[in-house]
Amino acid sequence: MIKFLLWLILFVLCWPLALLALILYPLVWLLSIPFRLLGITVSAVFELLKSILTLPARMLNSLAR
Repeated sequence: MIKFLLWLILFVLCWPLALLALILYPLVWLLSIPFRLLGITVSAVFELLKSILTLPARMLNSLAR
């Protein structure tokens, strides 16, 4: 809701810039999708490596209990 209100204020103050933002926002969002997927993949790989590296310690910890 706040983004919409800010866009309305921008539309009142400078309507060409507001229309340009309205047109470019979906394009920027579409272009950012591959980077989001890359970020998700990289974080998943790091979590997998963390799990693999801490597996012996977790196994020893569970055996000690």
